[in-house]
Amino acid sequence: MRILFVVPYVPNLIRVRPYNLIRHLAARGHEVTVLTLWSSEEERADAEALKQHCHSVVALPLPRWRSLWNCLRALPTPVPLQAVYCWQPALAEEIARRVSPVRPTHRQTADCISPSGTRDKRYDVVHVEHLRGARYGLAARNAQSAIPVVWDSVDCISLLFEQTLQRGPSLGSRLKAWLDLERTRRYEGWLVRQFDRVLVTSQADRRALQDLALCSLQPAALSLESGTITVLANGVDLDHFKPLDVPRDPATLILTGKMSYHANVAAALYLVREIMPLIWARQPDVKLHIVGKDPAKEIRAVGSDPRVTVTGYVPDMRPYLAQATVAVCPVLYSAGIQNKVLEAMAMGTPVVATPQSCAALEVVHGENVLIAGEPEAFAQRVLELLDDEGVRETMGRNGRRYVEEHHDWRDVTQRLEEVYQEVIGRRQ
Repeated sequence: MRILFVVPYVPNLIRVRPYNLIRHLAARGHEVTVLTLWSSEEERADAEALKQHCHSVVALPLPRWRSLWNCLRALPTPVPLQAVYCWQPALAEEIARRVSPVRPTHRQTADCISPSGTRDKRYDVVHVEHLRGARYGLAARNAQSAIPVVWDSVDCISLLFEQTLQRGPSLGSRLKAWLDLERTRRYEGWLVRQFDRVLVTSQADRRALQDLALCSLQPAALSLESGTITVLANGVDLDHFKPLDVPRDPATLILTGKMSYHANVAAALYLVREIMPLIWARQPDVKLHIVGKDPAKEIRAVGSDPRVTVTGYVPDMRPYLAQATVAVCPVLYSAGIQNKVLEAMAMGTPVVATPQSCAALEVVHGENVLIAGEPEAFAQRVLELLDDEGVRETMGRNGRRYVEEHHDWRDVTQRLEEVYQEVIGRRQ
């Protein structure tokens, strides 16, 4: 297949979903053309590196002033800020140019002319990622093209905003959620019905989007095709994330993730303020590593405790996961799938997580992960693992087996191929 893959931020090892889907689609013999936006020299370099996996990559600049201007213009409108933040007219024009039907010239041979008198389309399917990229999907759809458009919503942003309102770590995060929640609900409900297929990472996100879509319908048309929204779970690069033959540090916990993201900030603060004091009361020598780029000032502040290490950006997460005794994921709210859980399990590191962290997974408490909601129970689960090396080893092996069976990117990509074939078949 010839795939036009549009993503409003450069796919890389941190933005794992588009990066791995693109990489594995190309490895399976598909011709993948990526259109994306960069906002820093680091992202520009990532776009250049992506070319080794693709037929071609077109990366256009998105300066910060344009994102701010987009949001300012959207404030008095019903369009959510998330939907305009990455809007770059030049990228929309590039998409329209690539998918618009073109009348044949006298130099073209008969076999490249379709029955409608236009040149055969350059792509078989258009794939657009995230709410921030949805408008580009609309641009492809509105170009009078016969090419099906698949929108990978990834998460239901309305669902995320609802949880942020209740448990956001700061007044600023809650204010942003309040400002955009209602219009995001309306917009997502409308968007679901604009594309040939919508993808999400979990059943919870699917149900939330489906409810929004039904609420946005007129009473005379209260129906939604059951196959419109498809769950396409995240995977793990099992060749990259795998157990390493290195000794684990004694009594060392690890929390990973982008530490400017409000859900991760809330999780880290909850861990340090509510859970770690209970652990330290029983085992004072326990160390905590908070590993991830762009830590918020609140996260940097907790690093003043000598028992807590805040690393900031690291070039490779694997050595930290391989050396930790236990990985913790005390996420209080989320949408989609927690990649931090999957990556730790793939490394053979035992995991203790909140129910919210595992809501999108088919894990079994006590078999491949330990699940605890309240601070006392969470601390107890961590202490149990710290005290029993045999249980840690068993949990690590079982966790690795779980991701091999359920979250291999190769299997995820095969399912995506099937989705493409379904929507192409319907259009034909």
